[in-house]
Amino acid sequence: MEELIAKRYVKALKGTLKPKEISVVNELFKALASEFNDKRLLLIFESRDVPNSQKEEILLSAVKTVKSNKVNNFIKLLVENGRINIIPAIASELSKEIARMNKSYNGKIYSDSEIDAKTLTGIGKGLSKKLGASISLEMVKNDFDGIKVEVEDLGVEINFSKNRLNSQLIEHILKAI
Repeated sequence: MEELIAKRYVKALKGTLKPKEISVVNELFKALASEFNDKRLLLIFESRDVPNSQKEEILLSAVKTVKSNKVNNFIKLLVENGRINIIPAIASELSKEIARMNKSYNGKIYSDSEIDAKTLTGIGKGLSKKLGASISLEMVKNDFDGIKVEVEDLGVEINFSKNRLNSQLIEHILKAI
């Protein structure tokens, strides 16, 4: 639910800000979102005893370095509508939107064996050509018996499982007999 609401706010931000400003605001919201890991600050924002004016003051002091009336008004709007809790979702959606604008995505490769950096960049370049976007991949070692490439923001998942390959090979041999 938060993601849907955050998408609407990001759409509004995107409509009012220039592309260069969006990247600055993205960094700002990433920093704000990281502060939501602090339990004390989260208690302040969730408390009904703390007036909205103080919550607004805390957030405005955090964004004053940007010196943007648009950002200040956006923060005021979030506080007024009781949407402070979606700041991390807004940061995430802004990052996705910038990735869409730049056609630059991050993906992960899951495997039980190590994959060297040269192979990672080769797979990334191959996917980049096929999908028409810049894709950088990172290795995640887990117990998956095969290899799985996932680019979540594009909705792409490629999967080669040893078990599935063996079963398909056996099935093919049985059909040939």
